[in-house]
Amino acid sequence: MTTATLNPAHEAWTPRMPASSSRNSVRFPGILRSEWIKLRSLRSTVWSYAVLIVISIGLAILMAATLNSMAGPFPEDAHVGLLVQISSFPVALGQLIVAVLGVLIISGEYSTGMIRSTFSAVPRRLPVLWAKSAVLFVSTFVVGLVATVSAYLVGSPILAANGIAAPITDPDVLRAIVGGAFYLALIALFALGVGTAVRSSAGGIATVLGILLILPTILQLIPADWAQDILPYLLSDAGLGLVGLQSDIPGALEPWQQLAVVLGWVAASLTAGAILMKRRDA
Repeated sequence: MTTATLNPAHEAWTPRMPASSSRNSVRFPGILRSEWIKLRSLRSTVWSYAVLIVISIGLAILMAATLNSMAGPFPEDAHVGLLVQISSFPVALGQLIVAVLGVLIISGEYSTGMIRSTFSAVPRRLPVLWAKSAVLFVSTFVVGLVATVSAYLVGSPILAANGIAAPITDPDVLRAIVGGAFYLALIALFALGVGTAVRSSAGGIATVLGILLILPTILQLIPADWAQDILPYLLSDAGLGLVGLQSDIPGALEPWQQLAVVLGWVAASLTAGAILMKRRDA
């Protein structure tokens, strides 16, 4: 009886913090740190970024050697354009690598069930997506910048043997280098949004690669004006034009318009992912 009367008093003097209060106390910097740890601890992240850099260097060497083997000297006004191609050409393949990575960093959590623990710590959910987006964007931009700068540095000496040279500070070359890294980071965000909406590695990768590769090919095969009019507004066409590739295609948009198109695709993807993440069960 003594124990029965003392326990309520003891409980009254030592209230416990509700679980929801401790969960809601999670701050965004803490979520960022958590997502950074997740990203760098994944083997797919290390391999994807390493392959991106290696392929960029390899393609730059291959393209520079091919240009050197072509007959005849190139006119001086074409030198900058050739260096732009050397620096940005690896982006065409690199976008596929970062697209796969963008899907995997979210779909992997759904497939393993880790997402339930994440949402248990952050019940509002959307801060998780924004933190993933920020970490993925910054990481991909930095690695993409390393890849494009490396492509320029290995390709420029090879072309210099044939008298082709342009400084890295040239506005067009700088646009290709920085713009290429920026485009790769945006592609990663687009893939993250698709992966969040689909919640499947296979489905997300198929959707992203279909938009980047298959959709432009299909439209190019359609002999109709409306199909050709749509091409400049596709994600990959606008993005590659933004970094200096495909700029000579008839009907190509202005650089600021191409940037707006790419940002529109990314915003639509992340918006769809955010809505579905909020409404569906983990």
